[in-house]
Amino acid sequence: MSLQGKTAIVTGAGRGIGKAVAIKLAQEGANVVVNYSSSSTYAEKTAEEIKSFGGNAVICKGDVRSMEDVEQMVKTAVDHFGPVDILVNNAGITKDTPIVKMSEKDWDDVLDINLKGAFNCTKAVAKMMMKRRSGKIINITSVVGVMGNKGQANYAASKAGMIGLTKSTAKELASRNITCNAIAPGFIQSDMTDQLSDAVREEYLKSIPLKRLGTPEEVAAIIAFLVSDAANYVTGQVLHIDGGLVM
Repeated sequence: MSLQGKTAIVTGAGRGIGKAVAIKLAQEGANVVVNYSSSSTYAEKTAEEIKSFGGNAVICKGDVRSMEDVEQMVKTAVDHFGPVDILVNNAGITKDTPIVKMSEKDWDDVLDINLKGAFNCTKAVAKMMMKRRSGKIINITSVVGVMGNKGQANYAASKAGMIGLTKSTAKELASRNITCNAIAPGFIQSDMTDQLSDAVREEYLKSIPLKRLGTPEEVAAIIAFLVSDAANYVTGQVLHIDGGLVM
């Protein structure tokens, strides 16, 4: 699954799944643009870890809601490593609250970052990929986008939208040999899940056939496969990495 010499952009790559993906792609030989939106601290740590094993990485600040920022991020990738071969739309936020109490701002913020951000980044790399007749796009959605969840109407809507975006992008770009797939993680170990009480964690585990949380590294491994030549005939798919939660 060598990605030697490929150029990859991973949005929101400072922590969690984004960090694991950036590191895994670099381990497979890709040159990685580590995107972040505010504080550079975690992005710098991701880049440092990549460089520690001889990988190539550059950090790039950019708000995915802004097409200007996204275009600058793509320019950074091209200037440092060459044309973009891989895009992983990982940047995302949550602002959970029951729908009757949800503010318009909470709705807009989540949809703008999670869904509009993926659209902006996809649009920014698509022409480049089309011209080269090659490219891999991965959208990080969620099982919540498939099954919904109480208190997460905005997040669920954004992630369901990403599934539609994935399928439409796959159909539009297939003739240019570009694939687009979505990853739908379930309960994955993170800073958020680390803060759960034992009782809440046990309740979650009851719903997971494998009876454990997933790891960011397990998600990253699947993404590394999907952006490799081994997955050239896979496009428009939503792959669940959830321990059997959604069957």
